[in-house]
Amino acid sequence: MRIGLALPQYDFSVPGESPLSWETLRGFARRADETGFDSLWLSDHLFFDVGKYGGSSEPAGAYEPIVTLAALSREVKRARLGTLVLCEALRPATVLAKALASLDRITGGRLDVGLGAGWYEPEYAAIGMDFPSPGVRLARLAECVQIVAELLGPEGGPCTFDGRFHHADGARNLPPALQRPRPPVFVGGKGDRLIALAVDRADGWNTCWVWTPQDYRARLDVLAAACDRADRDPETVWRSLGLYALCGEDEADLARRFDRLRANTPPGVLDHVTLEQWRVGRLVGTVAQVQEQAATWAGLGVETLILGVGAVPFHVGAPDDVDLLAHALGVASPAPIAD
Repeated sequence: MRIGLALPQYDFSVPGESPLSWETLRGFARRADETGFDSLWLSDHLFFDVGKYGGSSEPAGAYEPIVTLAALSREVKRARLGTLVLCEALRPATVLAKALASLDRITGGRLDVGLGAGWYEPEYAAIGMDFPSPGVRLARLAECVQIVAELLGPEGGPCTFDGRFHHADGARNLPPALQRPRPPVFVGGKGDRLIALAVDRADGWNTCWVWTPQDYRARLDVLAAACDRADRDPETVWRSLGLYALCGEDEADLARRFDRLRANTPPGVLDHVTLEQWRVGRLVGTVAQVQEQAATWAGLGVETLILGVGAVPFHVGAPDDVDLLAHALGVASPAPIAD
């Protein structure tokens, strides 16, 4: 199983630093790459708040993922770079495919493309768009996935598509993406219709950030049923999973690190949460316990486990929490990186 890291991206992502500096984001990415993480990930919001998680509803600044991953590709020499996930509504599908093909070339063929239906209503208002119903958002995403996947292929099109929401008329993507047959395209979410969309139109499926193995198994049953309907082998659906993660050398160290995480988390998120509550549905425990949990996820077919080393998405409680998780999960330090 490969191990990825959700990078700090927002003005709440690193304790005591707002706005988040480019040097800090860059430093986390370089350190993770040099440590040996297999992939690094950014999400996609124009701005973001943690009201959903019990914190402030005040919008925080955000780094745009496509531009940021292009810049990080000059610093990150090994790890794959991915989007978790791009919001369909923020860019026309053809324009998005063009940007992603260029990004794949800039990264040397290390791009993983995650697409999502969107859920953060304030950014829809910010772009002057009414917030669609779940069904409409999924329909929009299905059209976007089809166009993006086609334009990321080895010939870069041509693509002609006359959908309800997205359109292309002989669109070409030149130069095409570097990876063959194309950069992996997956969708993120957890509902039955989203999983069916992943099976019908994408290379893979992601879900995050709080899951128990029991609940995930139930989703795998939905995935298997969708594959039966589509006559697709479930093993061909690439599966990545994001989990909040925290590790301690022993129980006392874990408790100390959780107390520090609580102090370093945006107010309101962990104010009344105990360590025992925080363990549920997250990759949390001593080194041995985290290793056992990771083995369970690998046994469920998770190919890439993406660590959210904080209490809200793309938040990092402390750098040494990242280091200990890397050690526990066998993220070996590779050979020195050539300039």
